[in-house]
This record gives sequence, structure tokens and C-alpha cells, in this order.
Amino acid sequence: MTQSIAASKAGRREWLGLAVLALPCLVYSMDLTVLNLALPHLTADLRPSPTQLLWIVDIYGFLLAGALITMGTLGDRIGRRRLLLIGATAFGFASLLAAFSTSAEMLVFSRAVLGLAAATLAPSTLSLIHNMFRDSRERTFAISVWIASFSAGGAIGPVVGGFMLAYFWWGSVFLIALPVMALLLIAGPFLLPEFRDPHAGRLDVLSAALSLCAILPVIYGVKVLADSGIALLPFVAILVGIAFGALFCLRQLKLDEPLVDLSLFGNRAFSTALAINIIGFSTSFASFLFIAQYFQLVLGLSTVEAGIWSAPSGLGFVVSSLITARLTRLAGIPAVMALGLFVGGLSFLLLAYAGAERSLVLMMIAGLLLAFGYGPAVTLTTDIIVGSVPPERAGMASGMAETSTELGGALGIATVGSLINFLYRRAMDGSTLADGSTIPLLARETLAGAQTIANSLTKADGTLLLETARAAFSSGFVVAALISAVGAGCAALVALRLPRPRPQMTPTASTH
Repeated sequence: MTQSIAASKAGRREWLGLAVLALPCLVYSMDLTVLNLALPHLTADLRPSPTQLLWIVDIYGFLLAGALITMGTLGDRIGRRRLLLIGATAFGFASLLAAFSTSAEMLVFSRAVLGLAAATLAPSTLSLIHNMFRDSRERTFAISVWIASFSAGGAIGPVVGGFMLAYFWWGSVFLIALPVMALLLIAGPFLLPEFRDPHAGRLDVLSAALSLCAILPVIYGVKVLADSGIALLPFVAILVGIAFGALFCLRQLKLDEPLVDLSLFGNRAFSTALAINIIGFSTSFASFLFIAQYFQLVLGLSTVEAGIWSAPSGLGFVVSSLITARLTRLAGIPAVMALGLFVGGLSFLLLAYAGAERSLVLMMIAGLLLAFGYGPAVTLTTDIIVGSVPPERAGMASGMAETSTELGGALGIATVGSLINFLYRRAMDGSTLADGSTIPLLARETLAGAQTIANSLTKADGTLLLETARAAFSSGFVVAALISAVGAGCAALVALRLPRPRPQMTPTASTH
């Protein structure tokens, strides 16, 4: 027994490989956070419509979420390292395309390609970790490092992106990925072992298409409902997505080698962890996006200042993720996860108060509190999901874990973002300038548009317009934060359903 445990311990190559795997995770999150800072700049340059602006933000997460399961399963078949290196190459080329976009449509397309490329990165890195670290304690710590690298990217991204935006054009933020991906391509073949499922069949293309057709219409319908109100088209889109989802599930039940093993949902720990991911990330993703906008457009901070004030929350995620293993040994998984999500709910209440008071310090504290609460929850849900399957199916489980994360985040950005835009436009519709004239349409659609219009008006009219627009955005921000607090509370209640004993993750044989 002792010899078996000792044999499962990771060596120097595995720990060096973990450092290499942290690189794409770093870029993965940096690509999202730097875009948050660049939104006001690209809005002024490309003049996207409100719908185009939402798609610039959303399309990355939508296609990423839709392709994650397919890419995770593909890694099981062709090799996780090979897929990771292919994805890194594609991500680099897509970053170049996004950096030099000359229109809103071109940037939407570039972000779509980035989403598909990014879908190869997260499941490949997570499934490699599952195979490289067989000891359960080492794997929990390795996943903590994996989560911390995402958080470090979130912390570094605003600072690096802020400095780049201060001296270069908005597209330069996408070029940050190039040196990191180049380093991965150089070091990966030497430090990362290759893993694949030797008994996996061919990838079922029809299942992959059905999964994409199930996810995208549902997200589109939710976004349109929140943005434009009750209408026939979004309801039809949601029903179409549900229908494709049903067809997807029926096909998986008939296949000998399904894209998704539906029997996993009978595992209470697995299904509960997925639910927590979706609920939790639907609140946290949106909050970080709109905090960045709030710093710049409402509080008037520069990109560098906004990046510096955003950094503590990312550092909080790093610290809280790394201490998760110790916390669970002291209190157990359900208690740690539920308490963390409850703390996250309190942070949203503080965020709502800070938004109403326009307090920079309170908003920073709220972001830090959110990080300390959500960090352990994210680490533990990922560990539970991936630890529920044998190593040869780790790619599929990793894809499902990341799909629940990205789907929750995309839904959160779509619904919360559309809600803020709806409340903003509703507040601005009845407003006028100092001379009684109607506020221009661009200013009534987005706060960034109001800032652009204000620069072309007289000082008195510009000041009045900005104050009116900032008050309208702040009121929507407060409502969104309160809704997020309710979502975090619901996730905390779901966490209490987790079984008390820590799931046993018994290593099995896999192909090297």
C-alpha cells in the first residue's frame, strides 16, 4: 500500500510541467480582463452599436463554451499535449487578427476565432494535470495553482493592459498573448507528457454540432430577452436550443463512445459542482466586467489607474485558491464552499452600496472580498468534477467543468449586461440637455457613447450630460449587484447538498 502511494507522487518533470501549463491559463484570463479596459477606447474608434459591443464581449465566451466539451473529448482522442500546442498556435494568430481589426464586424469575428482557439487550452491543461498528479492532495494543490494562474492573469491583465492602453492603441492589448504562447510552444514539447485514451473511438461530429446548436440559441435568446424585452424571436431561439439539447442527450444515450457520459449526472457531487459553477460564475464574470467600466466611465479613472485598483481582487483569488487544500482539511468541502459563496454574496451587497455612493475604496474592498469567497469554491468544484472520472476520460470531464464555468459566465455577462443597458436607456430616455433639447441617441444607448457626445458639447451641457449618464449607469449597476447577491446565496445553498466525505479519487491506468 505504501509503495503504491509513493509511486503516485509527482516528480520534478510534473512540477515543471505545471509551471508550463500555467502559461496558457494566464493568457486565457488576461484576454478577457484587458478587453474590459479597452472597451471605451475601441468604442470611440470603431463606433460599435450596443448590440455589436455586447457581441464583442460575449462571442468569445459563447463559442468557447459551445466548443469546450468537443475540444476536451478531442484531446482524449488525439492527445492532450498535441491539442494544447495546436490551440496555442491558433490563439496567437487570432490575437493578431483582433489587434489589427478595422471594424466592429472584424473584431467580432476575431473574438469568435479566439473563443474557438481558447476552447482547446483550458480542458487540455486541466486534463493533463489530472494525469500528471495522481495523489489526491497533490492534485488539489496542482488545481489550486491552475486556478491561481487564471486569477494572476486577471490581476496582471488590467495593470499590463492599462499601461499599454496609455501608450499604444487599443488593439495592442491582444498582443500580450504572443510571447506567452511562443514560450509554451517552445517549452511544452520538452516538459509536458502526452496522454490520450487508447480505447477512444472516433469523434462524433454530429454530437459536436448538436452541442453547439444547443448552447448558442439559448444564450442568444436570453440576451435578447434581457436587452429588448418580451418578444417572439428570443423565445423561439431558446426553444430551438432546448430541442437541440434534447436531441444531443438522446444521441449520447445511444452511442457506445458518447461525447458526454450522461451517467455522471447521477453522481451527486458531480452534478452539484456543475450547478455551483453555473450559478456562481454567472454572477462573478459580469461583476468584474462592469467594475472595470465603472472605474473608468463613472469614477473617471485612467486605464492605468483602473488596472491598479482592479489588481487586488485578482491577487485575492490567487491567495484564496492556494490555501483551499488546507481549509478543506480543517472544515470539509461543503462548509468551505458554502461559506465562501456566502461571503461572495455579502461582497455583492457591499458592491451595490459602493456603486450607489461612488466609493472607489469600498468597491475595491468588495472585489477583494468576492475573490476570497469565490476562490475556494472555484478550486473545489473543479477538483470534484475532474476527480469523478478515470484519467483516460479527463478531457471530457475537463471540458464539462470549463463549459459550466464559461456558460455561466457568458449567461451572466449577457443577462446582467443587458439589464444594465436596459436600465440605463430607460433612465436616459426622459432626460434632456440644459437648453431642453433631447439628448442624442448615441448618448442614450451607452455610457461610453454619452462620454463621446459630451466631449463635443459646451462645458455646461457636457458636464450635465455626463452626470446624468453616470447616475443612470450607477442605478443599473446597483440593481445588477443586488441580483448577483441573490445568485451567490442560491449557490451557497446548493453547496450544502455536497456529500460530507471528500470524494475518493482513485487513480487508474492511462496511456503515456
